[in-house]
Amino acid sequence: MNKKKIFNDPIYGLIRFPFDTIYEIIDHPYFQRLRRITQQALSHYVYPGALHTRFQHALGATHLMCRAIETLRSKGINISDKEYEAVCIAILLHDVGHGPFSHALEHTLADVHHEKISLLIMAKIGVELDKDFTLALEIFTGKYHRPFFHQLVSGQIDVDRMDYLTRDSFFSGVAEGIIGYDRIITMMNVADEHLVIEEKGIYSVEKFLMARRLMYWQVYLHKTVISAEIMLIAILKRARYLTISGIKIPSSDELDYFLSLDGDEKEYLYRPEFLTNYVRLDDMDILWMIKRSVNHPDKIFASLCENLLERKLLKVSIKTEESMAQFLKNKAFYQQLHQMCDDDIKYFFTEKREIIYPYDKRAGEINMLMKSGEVLPYSKLNTHINTTAEERTFLFYQKV
Repeated sequence: MNKKKIFNDPIYGLIRFPFDTIYEIIDHPYFQRLRRITQQALSHYVYPGALHTRFQHALGATHLMCRAIETLRSKGINISDKEYEAVCIAILLHDVGHGPFSHALEHTLADVHHEKISLLIMAKIGVELDKDFTLALEIFTGKYHRPFFHQLVSGQIDVDRMDYLTRDSFFSGVAEGIIGYDRIITMMNVADEHLVIEEKGIYSVEKFLMARRLMYWQVYLHKTVISAEIMLIAILKRARYLTISGIKIPSSDELDYFLSLDGDEKEYLYRPEFLTNYVRLDDMDILWMIKRSVNHPDKIFASLCENLLERKLLKVSIKTEESMAQFLKNKAFYQQLHQMCDDDIKYFFTEKREIIYPYDKRAGEINMLMKSGEVLPYSKLNTHINTTAEERTFLFYQKV
């Protein structure tokens, strides 16, 4: 019966999945939680439509995975039903470990990467559904002996990136993020058990890389979006400081657990209560705390919460010698005016460096299958592609 279920996706239209296990996972509370985790954190402060969720993204990425596997099968690549199901499970659950507001609060509530938590949750879902997820976990971690499966889940041109670029572009309204995912998938193939793109798809790859770069600087790392996220992080840091100091703040039991958490991941990651609290935590816990704290006795905490709610964000400038001098001048004036200590002023005056790699060789090359049968790395075919880091440093400051 599950195979008759259909999802109406705004990007791809009516979609369905070939395995009952996929639907069982979707119905599981740990996956349903992703409905309450925004995909783009606070990007809606700049792009009002960017309010979609990790739940939508996971379904979309799984749909693209099904299309990719069917394409490879049509080209004679031997893929068993067991492998097909496992790679679908791996992509469906690739983001299940994200905490509230996705990347914005990663390492803030708990200093641990979301993929490590995803592995724990994947294993736990498998136990609770009485399913063997061993193969899915091997694919997810890149330990399976056929590397192209992992490359479809996590690589420079995987279905994860194809969906989030397409979806984020759609909901933000930023047309520069549109990619030709259809053509890229059609051009996929396998050579020596590694994922390759056929030569005819070379310009689609170029467009994909260009769209990703533009989306990062125009959407994900937009200076106003970062300002909102900096304030959100500051609120959580202040909330933790107050909680550890014994000062009560409006908070759920689950959020209290993480605000009181101390030590490194080796100490707490594998405690049963860590995962129990984590899978109950979502954006609503954070938003409720912020909304209830605008009149908190701690003026710094209250001010940060009120300003974020009312979109009175920190001002932003690109770091230069001139802007840094003005930043320090304003900081000194504001600190003296409000009689703040050095630790407290950091909530209102800070800097952040952002880095992207337009073509990230660290994640592995995009390999192109030439008509001759030779496999060549994309960077050799396009010697003008930027393989070095692009970085910008932003200064955030409270208006004086």
